[in-house]
This record gives sequence, C-alpha cells and structure tokens, in this order.
Amino acid sequence: MFSAANMLAMAGWLALLVAPRAPLVTWRLAGIAIPGLLAALYAVLLAAHAPGAEGGFSSLAGVAALFRSEGVLLAGWVHYLAFDLFIGAWICRRGAADGLHPWLVRLCLPLTFLAGPIGLLTFLGLRAAMAKEARA
Repeated sequence: MFSAANMLAMAGWLALLVAPRAPLVTWRLAGIAIPGLLAALYAVLLAAHAPGAEGGFSSLAGVAALFRSEGVLLAGWVHYLAFDLFIGAWICRRGAADGLHPWLVRLCLPLTFLAGPIGLLTFLGLRAAMAKEARA
C-alpha cells in the first residue's frame, strides 16, 4: 500500500511539473482526483489502525507512541502525500492566476513535494516579490 500510494502521488507531481498551467491537471487530476483517492485511503487506514493504537495528539511523546503503529504511520504518510499534492496543485493554479512564469512555479514544486511548508513558503515569497515588483 505504501508503494501504491507513493506511485499515485508521484503521478500527480509529474503531471504538475509537465503541465503546471493545464486546468485538467491542476484542478481535476492533482487538485481533486489523486488527493481525494489518497484522502479516502487515509480514512480507511486511520479507521482500521488508530482505534487500537497507543498514544495520541496531546503531547510529543503521545504522537511518537501513536506512530509506532505501522498502520498509523502509513496513514500519516498518506496524509502528507495527499496534502502536499493538494498544495502543489494550488501553487500551480495560483501561480498561473498571478502571472508567475511557469518555471518559477516549477521551482517550488520539488520543495513542496520534499518539504511541504518550505515549498509553500518559497512560493509565497516569490509571489510577494513579484507583486512588489509589479507595483514598483
């Protein structure tokens, strides 16, 4: 299941890199369909594995205990795959709407894939810099 989820997410990321301005990719495929499938898998994994797992979300030690369960750990990974891809698709759509060059948008995608918040922060910084430049 880990490999299948990874391959599914990778298909979405590759589609975004190839066509960062194509609505079919940024809305339907990488923006809804693949994150939706991953979200459904997440829900199933969480329902199957979380009830019997130790730990919880009230402390770092509790989260560490929760993720000692392989099923919950897999659910957590699928959560990252779904949300990071969803944000990557949003970056493409917002970048196109703001008139950012597709290569600037593509620069943000690997960062979002590997370290979601850093990719998002990079995009927001580029977007702010371009808006400031346009005002000047």
